[in-house]
Amino acid sequence: MHQPLRLTLDRAALQSNWRWLSQKAGTAAGAAIKADGYGIGARGTMEALAEAGCRDFLVSTWWEAEQLGPILDGLSLSVLHGPGPDDAIGNARPTLNSPEQVARWKAIGGGQPCDVMIDTGMNRLGLRPEEAGVLDGLNIETLLSHLACADEDHPLNAIQLERFRAAVSSIPARRHSLANSAGICLGTDYSFDLVRPGLALYGGIPRREAEGHIRQVAFLEAQVIQRRRILAGETVGYNATFVPDFDRDAVVVNIGYADGYFRGFSNRGGARFGGEILPVLGRVSMDLLIIACDGVQIAEGDWVEIEFDLKYSSMVSDMSQYELLTGLGSRFQRTWR
Repeated sequence: MHQPLRLTLDRAALQSNWRWLSQKAGTAAGAAIKADGYGIGARGTMEALAEAGCRDFLVSTWWEAEQLGPILDGLSLSVLHGPGPDDAIGNARPTLNSPEQVARWKAIGGGQPCDVMIDTGMNRLGLRPEEAGVLDGLNIETLLSHLACADEDHPLNAIQLERFRAAVSSIPARRHSLANSAGICLGTDYSFDLVRPGLALYGGIPRREAEGHIRQVAFLEAQVIQRRRILAGETVGYNATFVPDFDRDAVVVNIGYADGYFRGFSNRGGARFGGEILPVLGRVSMDLLIIACDGVQIAEGDWVEIEFDLKYSSMVSDMSQYELLTGLGSRFQRTWR
């Protein structure tokens, strides 16, 4: 079945990003492939990064672990949300986040390896340091915490680092892990034994230190449905937010906010065709986008590349790079190159 939307994924760029992050950290780098590989496809991401040398992967839930399919030999998979009361525990390692989850794992997991999350200042998931006594008797593979403000020069970064060092010194574990993509850019003091990049793997720029090193991975293309002439003074799109002051040529293409090209791009986003930049006109619709094509030979059936450099697109749309990636919809034909 023909799909008028294409999402091309650059395997070499993904692998290059992982290698740079591992080198920058100076230690082993895993990969967060939750939210279906941040929207680009968890299975394909796992296979590409395993080929590059990655051995540690992380998803959010047991459902995601099941959807991922069989784990390749030599790889490890961690489930960050831990064992809930209704979860069917599969072939992955749970991350224990609360005394209740610790008790549950002791009852069902016995001496099997687990991971443990210690909260050092985010107040999201994780045991409080004073609750660490419940961990006695566990076989802890990786002790983790998560940085709340690593994408900023924030005093909490150093505070969390010291709190995690204190946890490392008092809780027996084979490995220790604190840094996400932005944390890697803070320096090797944050690296410990394992870093857990997510955003930067997929082309996001978590901090200025990553600029020039991280390559775009996801490339969006949409097919033209119609070419039309818009006369000066006419209105374009919902709520008439664009009125041209001269006659314009435009094309309507098969993409909209249902596909993750959100309304923040209205009158601000752009596309490319034959080396030309084509600006978005008016509001982004659910399934459609109108772009100017003055002086460009483009017609029904042609394909345009939607501008989707994550840092630039984040600034244009006022949305986070995470939202842009994970919002990519199911109507794209996803292809690895």
